[in-house]
Parts: sequence; C-alpha cells; structure tokens
Amino acid sequence: MKNSYKNLIAYLLIGFLLIPSVAVFAGNKDRSGEAGASELLINPWAKSSGWGGANVAAVRGLESAYVNVAGIAFTEGTQVGFTHTQWLVGSDISVIAAGFSQKISETGRIALNVTNMSFGSVPITTPDNPEGNIGTYSPSYFIFALSYANVFSNSIYGGLTIKLISETISDMSATGFAIDAGIQYVTGRDENVKFGITLKNWGTSMSYNGDGLSIRTVLPGQDDQFTVEQRSATFELPSQLLIGAAYDILMPSDFRLTVSGTFVSNAFSKDQVVGGLEFSMKDLLIIRGGYTYETDILNTNRTTVYTGPSFGATINVPFNKEVGSGFAIDYSYRDTNPWNGIHSIGIVLDL
Repeated sequence: MKNSYKNLIAYLLIGFLLIPSVAVFAGNKDRSGEAGASELLINPWAKSSGWGGANVAAVRGLESAYVNVAGIAFTEGTQVGFTHTQWLVGSDISVIAAGFSQKISETGRIALNVTNMSFGSVPITTPDNPEGNIGTYSPSYFIFALSYANVFSNSIYGGLTIKLISETISDMSATGFAIDAGIQYVTGRDENVKFGITLKNWGTSMSYNGDGLSIRTVLPGQDDQFTVEQRSATFELPSQLLIGAAYDILMPSDFRLTVSGTFVSNAFSKDQVVGGLEFSMKDLLIIRGGYTYETDILNTNRTTVYTGPSFGATINVPFNKEVGSGFAIDYSYRDTNPWNGIHSIGIVLDL
C-alpha cells in the first residue's frame, strides 16, 4: 500500500511536468523581451554552472534546487552551501546564494535556498536634477526557495520547489511566486545511466507598485494639485522545460568520466542545447566543462550575452569517508561578450 501511494505521487508529479509543458513548448524567439524576472534564469551555484547546467539528469544535493529539484533526494545528511558570483565582470553586479538541504526521513528531504542579486549604488536623477548629486539608491533582486524531494523507489526521485521572487528599487517593488518540479530516473548495472526532466518558473505574473508610479500634477480646469498613480503593465515569468540524460563511464582507481546533455525549451527566448563533460579523480579533484548552443550564438546576430563555453573545478576535502562528511571548494567561469565573463566561487559543507 505504501509503495502504491508513492508511485501515485510520482505519476502525479510527472503529469504536472508534462501538462504545462505544452504551453512552454509553444514559446519562440519572437516572444523575447516579453517576460521579466530574468534573474530566475541565472544559475548562482559554482558547481553546476561550470558545465552550463548540462547535468539536469545527474545533479545531486543542494545545487539541485536550481538545476533539477529531484536531485535533492540524494542528500544523505546535512549540506550547507554558499556561493559568490561576479556577474558580467565590469558591471559591478554581484549574486550571492546560500542554502542548506536536510534529510528528514528515510525517503524525504527538504532544502532552503536564498539568492540575492545586488546592483551596487545607482545615482538618483530627476527632471530637475538630470546630473544627479542628490543621493543614490540600491536595487535588489531576491529569491527565496523552499524545496521538498522524495525517494520514490531505487530508480525514481522527484521534488517540488516553491519560490518567492522580489524585485525592489527605492520607490517601487514587484513580487511573484513560482513553482519548479522535477523527476530523475537512474538505471544501468552500476546505476550509471540517468535521465531527468524539470519544469521551472511556472507561476504568477508580476507587476510593479509603489510611489515611483505616482506624480503630483494639476488636472485641467483645477487649481489644486492631485496625486495621479500610473498603472504598471504585468509581465510573465521566464518558464523553461529541461530534458536531460547523463552517462557515467566508470574507470579503474575510482576515476569517472560523465557525459551529459540537456535540451532547454524557453517559453520567451530561443531553445538551447547544452553538452558537458565531468572528470572525477577519486572524487577529490573534479574538473568539468560545457557548451551551450542556440541559434546564432556563433555570430553577431546572437541575442544572448553568453558565447557558449563554460568550465569549472571542485576540490573535495573529506572528513570521514564512511559517513560522507567533508567540504568542497567550487569554481566556475562562463564566457560572455561583451563584459569580461562570469566568475563564481563557493564552498559546500557536508555533515
């Protein structure tokens, strides 16, 4: 009875992924610019961004909350992580991500992730003071994500994330909610064949509100000033459907080479294909690289700041191999044009 209940939940989760995907696949490049909250498309974690997010089928632990929430189900104890990203070096934009994942039962796991995108100080200008010199303000984007993942069987893992999105400047703000859902399937004699599917950023529309949309003016035929509030247009969230596969090539002396690929269907921009390789040396030093391709990415007609390549590395320092405790230092680089690329560095602690 218990297994039947778990299987029912797994089938419902798969249905949740597939039914809304019809709307996601309906998107095309002609809708570029119609969505907002593009910070939802930024991977703040150093390990998974090192191969461009190609590991939708193979991601494990805390970072799964961004790539494919089903991977959180592989958490065996407590995992805590922190990452700092220099976003588009030269733009003075930074992204900070922190979170933890926790095993709460034999099959259940939870995770909490917080991401903050800071734009530094921006001069305040007005029609009467176009040169500024009257102070500054600091825009901020904030994402709060609460995830739950479950081990449905020896082969099927699934999860769900609820996200709160907040965008704030000095006198306006917008708030929205989104849901991510994902499934991973593991098979093969050595459990080295993996498949994954995830639907991301499926949620409410957003719009700005606040004093920044109000002006003091004199209406025709009136002598007194009135406050007139303008309405802000609503915008949709940048939904995605990702389908991926991975294969582990197991070698002697605990060496491993993982080949991974992911197809990304974007509702409001061009579709992408991501391929990546990860080479592990006794799980102590791991190097990885990836390439993200979309139409026109190789020429000047591209509509993305990314130029395709990404790479990264992880150094693992084990405390106790029997219980899997230790810490890891992760680094990644993503190539861009213009600006001078994206650098991420983080640390993950396993307890």
